[in-house]
Amino acid sequence: MKFMKLGSKPDTFQTDGNNVRYVASELASDIIVSLGDVKFYLHKFPLLSKSAHLQKLISLSNDANMDEVQISDIPGGTSAFEICAKFCYGMTVTLNAYNVIAARCAAEYLGMHETIEKGNLVYKIDVFLSSSIFCSWKDSIILLQTSKSMLPVAEDLKVVNRCIESIANKACADVSKVDWSYTYNRKKLPEENGIDANQNEVRTRLVPKDWWVEDLCELEVDLYKSVVANIKTKAVHSNEVIGEALKAYAYRRLPNFSKSVIQSGGMSKHRLIVETIVWLLPAEKGSVSCRFLLKLLKASIFVESGERTREELIRRIGQQLEEASVTDILIPAPDGKTETYDVSIVQQVVKEFLKKDVNAEIESVGGGELEGIRKPGILSDASKLMVAKLVDGYLAEIAKDHNLPLSDFIDLAELVSGVSRPSHDGIYRAIDTYLKEHPGISKGDRKRICTLMDCRKLSVDACSHAVQNERLPLRVVVQVLYFEQVRTAASSGTSTPDIPKGIKDLNCGSNGSSRSGTTNPEDDMDAVAKAEELKALRKELTSLRLSNGVGSSDKDGGDIKQSTDKAVIGKMKGLLKSKKSFLKLWASKGVQGDNSGSDSSESIGSANPDEAKSTPSRNRRHSVS
Repeated sequence: MKFMKLGSKPDTFQTDGNNVRYVASELASDIIVSLGDVKFYLHKFPLLSKSAHLQKLISLSNDANMDEVQISDIPGGTSAFEICAKFCYGMTVTLNAYNVIAARCAAEYLGMHETIEKGNLVYKIDVFLSSSIFCSWKDSIILLQTSKSMLPVAEDLKVVNRCIESIANKACADVSKVDWSYTYNRKKLPEENGIDANQNEVRTRLVPKDWWVEDLCELEVDLYKSVVANIKTKAVHSNEVIGEALKAYAYRRLPNFSKSVIQSGGMSKHRLIVETIVWLLPAEKGSVSCRFLLKLLKASIFVESGERTREELIRRIGQQLEEASVTDILIPAPDGKTETYDVSIVQQVVKEFLKKDVNAEIESVGGGELEGIRKPGILSDASKLMVAKLVDGYLAEIAKDHNLPLSDFIDLAELVSGVSRPSHDGIYRAIDTYLKEHPGISKGDRKRICTLMDCRKLSVDACSHAVQNERLPLRVVVQVLYFEQVRTAASSGTSTPDIPKGIKDLNCGSNGSSRSGTTNPEDDMDAVAKAEELKALRKELTSLRLSNGVGSSDKDGGDIKQSTDKAVIGKMKGLLKSKKSFLKLWASKGVQGDNSGSDSSESIGSANPDEAKSTPSRNRRHSVS
């Protein structure tokens, strides 16, 4: 740390109790300077020779036949005034980064300028600041921290601005000219602890571009804002480095931020920190991770930040939503809500994501007519697929909430229903979880939620689970059985039977609006017949699978297998067509089968193990080289 010694006489300031300061001298004191409860017993001549303000005060006290002056508003208080008084006496005082700003403000208040005496305190402090403090990285940071209590006087003297500029210039310096001794928060390298005496290796070690990030976390939020804003204006560091600095500050200054929890104390202070970080975020996408943005969003909700802050975070999260995980978007519901999670915010984020894929633009065509002209979307298929899988996983998680309204579940699922997915196992798992946790929903609601999935895109495991799932409407189980029979027939090399019209209609209905579900009284009339025929369908499917197990290496065996397949398929088609109740079932769009069986089947696991895996937040910061 840099320091400067002033004066050569011994320090003879003494104390008498807590409220009395005096100079040990043969001469009696002839002036009392009162600063609140503290009284300084001093001599007029040393003070008058260097302080214009004291000259004025003492002249007024003489006119009033008083030997005491009052100073109630001097910056830095008694300690700063004592430094100035000792300088007037020529006593030795030591200035450093911790006390120089207070001494400078007090000297300005007392009018200790060159017009009173050459080499006065203001001049000496300014020289010390320019030649030493502002040239030192850590001293500049300390000075800026201590200036907090000196505002706004320090700002008026331009000391704060000069300090901010000094710090920003050093942070933007070429790393080849930066020595590791600049930073004082890092751990020493093994070589510096004497393990390796090769100093050349230490000298040639590359300094990362974000070497300055940790040190700036020492600053209070308003000073930090000024420094980082100054660094950004110089346009030297990349957006990723600026983002890394903001991330480090959030983890340092927001308690439990890594766990997406903010302590209840200091709400206004934490709110200011969150809003400042959001304000400083680089405009470019990818400067910070989506996970960090979601943590900021959770923090902003907890500290009750303004709407503009939340809207900005939602907009930024929507730009890179494909990077998020299910754990990241599990945002707790606000106080007073019965639901566990805030689904509405996730809906807003997904809508923001889909806004990027605008594929139509209204242009004026001749004759004053408007026509929608198709434009290619800007979202890649991979990004949309990742977000669709993310929403599926999120739905499976929130479906466990007994207080989750069906409308919230369906509204969110429908946002990504237009995204083409090779597998619908994820949405099936979510639907099954919801049905399991909400056994009392109506037949119409069961149909509405089941229309969100396409039975043709279920995997073999999902189909096997679905055909035994007593929570699903009977019509959905029949549909799954049929498409599984078609797939099995196709894999065996036999001809694929035509899709009955009823199943076609049912499948088409799954792509329409889920809000048009109705019930048919015939469902109750034919419930027994359906159950019996469903058992027959399952039996035929089992027979078909067993027939596929016959060895195909033998020619005769292959002929037997093929003839068996054809026979089974023909029998299946005959069974489907021969039953009047199934004809009625397929011919009626929107018919809902009632299945109130016991809740015995378990939900199928996610087709993607990564969907259920939560990645713990990492509190450790990586340097950006």
